[in-house]
Amino acid sequence: MIKPKITKLIHYLKKYGILKTIKKIITRIFKLDSKNKKAQEEIYQNWILQNEPNEEALEIQKKTKFAYEPKISLIVPMYNTDENFFLELLNSLLAQTYSNWELCIADGSEKQNETIFAMCSRFGKIKYQFLEENKGISENTNRALEMADGDFIAFLDHDDCLPPFALYEIVKTINENPSVEFIYSDEDKINEQGKRFMPYFKPDFSPETLECNNYITHLVVIKKTLADKIGPLDSRFDGAQDFDFVLRATENTQNIVHIPKILYHWRAHQNSTARLADTKNYAYEAGLKAIAEHLQRVGKEGVVVNPNEVPGIYQIRYAIKGNPKVSILIPNKDACTTLKKCIKSIFTLTTYENYEILILENNSQKKETFAFYEKIQQNPKIKIIKIAEKGFNYSKIINTGVKKADGDFILQLNNDTQILTPNWLELMIGYARK
Repeated sequence: MIKPKITKLIHYLKKYGILKTIKKIITRIFKLDSKNKKAQEEIYQNWILQNEPNEEALEIQKKTKFAYEPKISLIVPMYNTDENFFLELLNSLLAQTYSNWELCIADGSEKQNETIFAMCSRFGKIKYQFLEENKGISENTNRALEMADGDFIAFLDHDDCLPPFALYEIVKTINENPSVEFIYSDEDKINEQGKRFMPYFKPDFSPETLECNNYITHLVVIKKTLADKIGPLDSRFDGAQDFDFVLRATENTQNIVHIPKILYHWRAHQNSTARLADTKNYAYEAGLKAIAEHLQRVGKEGVVVNPNEVPGIYQIRYAIKGNPKVSILIPNKDACTTLKKCIKSIFTLTTYENYEILILENNSQKKETFAFYEKIQQNPKIKIIKIAEKGFNYSKIINTGVKKADGDFILQLNNDTQILTPNWLELMIGYARK
């Protein structure tokens, strides 16, 4: 109990420094954030009651007959698995309202757990193999994959569990989208007492977001034919083997569906990734490598970095071909103070040289505004464009600016913004040109 907390404290101290660490400790000691946390927990518990099926709805699901009822192979690699957590996982599967599934377990534990083995032996739906040795997370998973003969493959960790309607929603989605090959859902965390918290509501499929963070994580379901096509998990990426697998899968299909429902409960306990994610540096190094190889496969030129040292969050700095010009359009009306700060931040921080700034003057009245214009337009990078339109019509203002712009790219910027990142234009051009 104490050791993980010390590990997290040391990691936080190294990452954020002594002042932020002291502030965090004081916050924890005096429980300054406890009220807000409790309120968030109550909101989520109410959300669960309002949005998830009740017992009556679950009974209706059990009686549902789909036109297509595929077998779902649930893949679980095991290593020194806690008996109670495994029992919860097993019970969550036995409670599923959709019944055509099998559980494929590859156990890489140091010693076979007789209690868990006895649990598995009771059910014909379970395929269990004791591996005699720990082959690592990827190879253990691959051994479980070899046992699967379902139409679709779903991946579970050995201490997590599913809500009773998870497989029903998967099969419902398959029937509604006959060509689907890759499915993922929203998720939350569950503690050792069985309380759910921290819901993760995800966007629909976004390759750009995926290239920066494995936001898909759980629950992942993939068509068996696609899994066979892309091949097994790669042990070179252990720690981020699921990230590499998801990248390869989504490279090879456009038939991807996101189910916007919580279909996976990720266990948070003292030794789990869910709780200690920020201390698994090897996993994030593997993530860097997974994205780098992904870029090579899809023919994108860029360098992967971890800019702010946030665990699991990456940034791709795409190569810029040539020297394209960027036209920065800034509408303005009598806002000299904010506009001055905006322009100063651009000139002070921006490392990319080939840009111009077009101030789109819209019915200013103050003398100091025009005096400021006279001063700044002496800079060859700045142009003052007077807009004839009376009143404020943002679309017409921008369209006029676009007609006057010389750049290869147009960038719209409000006059009350300030630049924070020196390479902001390089990053944006990289995404625009990739």
